Amino acid sequence: MLCLTFWKSVLCIVSLSSVTAKVLPDGRPHANMVRPPGVPLVRIPAPDAPVISSNGTVLPPYNTLYEFDQLIDHKNPSLGTFKQRFWHTYEFYEPGGPIILSTPGETNAGGYTGYLTNRTINGLIAQQENGGTIILEHRFYGFSNPYPDLSVASLKYHTIQQAIDDLEYFAKNVHLPIPGGDQLTPNKAPSILIGGSYSGALTSWTMVNNPGLFFAGYSSSGVVQAILDFWQYFEPIRQNLPQNCSADVQAVMSHIDRVFLSGNKMAIQAIKESFGMENVNHFDDSLQVTSGPGAQFYQFCDALEVKDGQSAPASGWGLDHALAAWSNYWKITYFATICGKYDAETCLGSYDATQTSWHNTSIDNAGRSWMWIVWNEVGYLQEGAPLGQLLLRQCQQMFTGAFPYGIVIPNTFRTNLLNQGWNVKFDRLFFANGIRDPWREATMSAQGLNAKSTLSQPIALSDGFHCSDFGASAAQVDPTIATVHKQALESFRMWPATWKPTGQGRPVASPRSFPQPARKVSQPVISKQLSAWLKGAGVL
Repeated sequence: MLCLTFWKSVLCIVSLSSVTAKVLPDGRPHANMVRPPGVPLVRIPAPDAPVISSNGTVLPPYNTLYEFDQLIDHKNPSLGTFKQRFWHTYEFYEPGGPIILSTPGETNAGGYTGYLTNRTINGLIAQQENGGTIILEHRFYGFSNPYPDLSVASLKYHTIQQAIDDLEYFAKNVHLPIPGGDQLTPNKAPSILIGGSYSGALTSWTMVNNPGLFFAGYSSSGVVQAILDFWQYFEPIRQNLPQNCSADVQAVMSHIDRVFLSGNKMAIQAIKESFGMENVNHFDDSLQVTSGPGAQFYQFCDALEVKDGQSAPASGWGLDHALAAWSNYWKITYFATICGKYDAETCLGSYDATQTSWHNTSIDNAGRSWMWIVWNEVGYLQEGAPLGQLLLRQCQQMFTGAFPYGIVIPNTFRTNLLNQGWNVKFDRLFFANGIRDPWREATMSAQGLNAKSTLSQPIALSDGFHCSDFGASAAQVDPTIATVHKQALESFRMWPATWKPTGQGRPVASPRSFPQPARKVSQPVISKQLSAWLKGAGVL
């Protein structure tokens, strides 16, 4: 989603692959909800073909499904277990090599078997270090659900801490379908945790919560800092748009903002009609989706910037041409793509709480599962309306009864307090980020943060986008991503050589690994007075 935001409005260039949560009657996605960061898919030609290991052994196909008995509630094991899905290969594995665990996070993991292969950084590390790879489906996504619905009662067990504890319990207890697979727990084999986007943050948060459990980690575009009003999402987009397109988009948005704030009903209706949205009842619905599409980004910018066969100068063509071109492109080219046979109000309106999308509690509804985390723990609100208004309405529509007092404020303070956010300092934790990533400002490469990259905690920055560094092929077209891969592979060549087994359930590093011994980060220490206050305020 590409958005530029002003005081009360936000206009977005929406990618169909990124919108979630609200769906039209025929099941297609609605375009006006906060959506998850997301890990990109990596396709492989034949996921159901037998795999040939490095020593010539025929192994099960990449898409072979396995299940693990995961605890429903790690605070109360008496509640029992549920089946958590995972996929695994030991294509490159040799005894003594690492076990590389990854979750795609907020999605059905069934399509992510490409992350078992050397088409990704996961597989490149496995190939280099003779390791085995695992993809684990996150609880409450896909078909890894403690209960058969996504009701408020079920989602009680959908928290970041439960997800962190899942990773620990899995790593310590899984018997992998591999020779000696019951002897590959973190105290007997080096374990590497890899994630991207939300699961990249989960990688950092897990290593903070359980220091020493995973020997090393790789976080791609990890959104480690939970941010309530995440207006910064739009900054990397604004900064990296072609200058002429950026100038004209901002000119249009400034104009629409002024008109809508003026209260001039005739002028407002004229703009709505120009976009074919005269029947959309609420301003925020019309403003949030008056858009040119990210999936057709270059066509959209061409529509604004190419006139009579000539491209606009860096300053753009100006408001009159840009407004006409944008509205024309929306009506003629893109509206049918996202709305099909539906009228604008049915397609874009978000106030009708009787719509199925607001109360669909069936499993494998990733949008609903993600919004639960958004509205409880992480925020990342990409909204231009006065803070909390849109959030409060949509949250209460989707999760009836979950917030009975009308207070819907994601507890980002607690999330950052417990997981250290931007303040994380942890040995053998590799961060890879992209300059053009809209989520950059929640990562360790946020502008103004000036986090220091070190040998023990590298922070590598490419010219890429969100999780660009995950795909091995990206290095062939972007030399800055090739540099990130080289730095990562050098780190993961150095680090496992320092590992040695222990009998205490947690791995340790050789004292020769770094000038200072590996740091163990515990929960933040706070005073008794502050602790009492936080508990009283419901933060702890």
